[in-house]
Amino acid sequence: MYTEYKRIKMNVVVFALNVAAVVVWCAPRRCEPGDEILGRCRASDEARCTDMMLGYCDDMPYTRTIFPNLLDHRSREEAEAGAEYLLLSVVQSLLKGECTPDVRMLGCSVLAPRCERDRALKPCRSSCEAVQRSCAHAFEAIEMAWPYFLDCDRFFVSHEEGCYDPLEGLREKEEAVLASVSPEEPGTIIQFIYHTNAQMINILKKTAAMCPDIASTYSIGRSVEGKELLVIEFSSNPGQHELLEPEVKLIGNMHGNEVLGRQLLIYLAQYLCSEYLLGNQRVQALVKTTRIHILTSMNPDGYELASSEVEGSNDPDSEEGPWYNGWITGRANAQNLDLNRNFPDLTSIVYSRRRTRRYRTNRIPIPDSYWSGKVAPETYAVMKWIRSIPFVISASLHGGELVVSYPFDFSRHPLEHKVLSPTPDEQIFKQLARTYADAHTTMASNETDRCGASFASKGGITNGAEWYSFAGGMADFNYLHTNCFEITVELGCDKYPVEEDLYTGWRDNKEALLSFMESVHRGIKGIVKDEYGNGIKGASISVRGIRHDITTAEGGDYWRLLTPGIHILTASAPGYTRMMKKIYLPARMQKAGRVDFVLKMAILEPDVDYFNPPAMGTYDRFDPFNQFERYTRSELGVNGEERQEKPWWWAYFAQSGNSVPTWLLRNY
Repeated sequence: MYTEYKRIKMNVVVFALNVAAVVVWCAPRRCEPGDEILGRCRASDEARCTDMMLGYCDDMPYTRTIFPNLLDHRSREEAEAGAEYLLLSVVQSLLKGECTPDVRMLGCSVLAPRCERDRALKPCRSSCEAVQRSCAHAFEAIEMAWPYFLDCDRFFVSHEEGCYDPLEGLREKEEAVLASVSPEEPGTIIQFIYHTNAQMINILKKTAAMCPDIASTYSIGRSVEGKELLVIEFSSNPGQHELLEPEVKLIGNMHGNEVLGRQLLIYLAQYLCSEYLLGNQRVQALVKTTRIHILTSMNPDGYELASSEVEGSNDPDSEEGPWYNGWITGRANAQNLDLNRNFPDLTSIVYSRRRTRRYRTNRIPIPDSYWSGKVAPETYAVMKWIRSIPFVISASLHGGELVVSYPFDFSRHPLEHKVLSPTPDEQIFKQLARTYADAHTTMASNETDRCGASFASKGGITNGAEWYSFAGGMADFNYLHTNCFEITVELGCDKYPVEEDLYTGWRDNKEALLSFMESVHRGIKGIVKDEYGNGIKGASISVRGIRHDITTAEGGDYWRLLTPGIHILTASAPGYTRMMKKIYLPARMQKAGRVDFVLKMAILEPDVDYFNPPAMGTYDRFDPFNQFERYTRSELGVNGEERQEKPWWWAYFAQSGNSVPTWLLRNY
């Protein structure tokens, strides 16, 4: 029995030794130099945590990494030779210091991932998404695509999968800095300096990225020299029109050498975003109830030319700082067109037909003859813009005087250049102008020094044609072609004030800008519907005694600015019966009154007397000969593909000797 037991035990031992021998024989051999290239072994089979050796990643919140990394680089040398690491080494200079070290550290978490127990840990997707939200605009500003290796869904994981925050150390430093800031310091910090076109675009996109829930940017076109006409909008639901939410636009730098308005609108965008986040109740209420569009520069080409005339910027002995040595340099666009004389002259049409029975001054079509002249791409872009959005009020910021002017800007007596030429909405325009002037710190004051003209007796406002007459202005076009009531704000005597005066300009105009935007909530608003509850687009809202109608937007909603008092309203639309209502607006009413209409279907005879000028085309006839299609069409190559010149930063990578990172090219 004992002998049998020893024999079985010996067999078990022999079997165990055989198994062990097989395991040892089949185990992968240790990689010697050159073995991996010959396919004899894989270095990844021997992956071990190793010390962090990448120079641009030495400030990560960990000291151990692993290869292969998340991009399958097998060694530190291979990672350093890649275009990904090259990008991290130059990203600070490319982005001019913005979003660094955030982007660099995020990239390091992929190139040199954290290692624990000989296993690579992936960084958190939430960290990646936060950086992308706040930094994507910086890449867009230099026309660079978001790097593929920072794809939040591909290389980053959720907290449930055991991720880590690669920016942990950076967050701790930021919290320490914030803790040291005195609570008495102002919440919104604005740098009162001039900005180049590139800096302006960058700031707008950065601001939108800081407030993604209430802000976004979009382009309405490009200038003659190809500069983007970028708009930033603020709304509780940016990107789309909300029923009964009024739309406001602010336009700066229409004349390229009148620059204070451009800077004020940049500051305003920063202010709205920052104050909203800080809980400013007034700003939050404004943004939640209003859709605000800000075009900081309508003439970036002219601004660039005017800026080249600024002298003293680099003179250390200059006590005055930079100053503008011209009055008209940069005023026009790159085609030498004055943009505020380049819109269709609809005012002359109104004057020629003002005695026509039942004549109205709204939705005047653009004459086909207009398109045979020189139409600037900036003008074309703005016309398409204001036709596509139901703006209610607008302000265009200029310089050279201290006054608010309102339409009409073209005199009703062509031979007389200083004649009061009121619109049917004279009282509304006066109210809008006074709202701005009275809220300005000095514009309505009798003690304010003026720039040549005297508007103190009028409270700092004037009818445009009574000041001086010109045709083809943007304010007249807004009123006669759309529902929008636009005023022109002259911000001061200096077209290009010294940089030290920018804060003063902001202080003088901040309250006026806010009050003007809030004034859109005056008068009445409502929805015109059919019997089935569907909104009626294009219905007319008429006010007895005012020969200017307002038309409803896509969903049947409308806004009608009115002064306090009793008004008789009529809603009408082709194919429906008319409906009339009498309303009373109290003098102290703080918000727009709600007046809805329900129209019944009817077959109506056409009204031959209704104002419809012959041989003028229709309202929808815009750019009938497609002469200006190039303003909104990409330039195509020989085979129809979009032509794309390499951006300036391409030289950083093309000369490196590595494979060129085409993944950084947008639209590649």
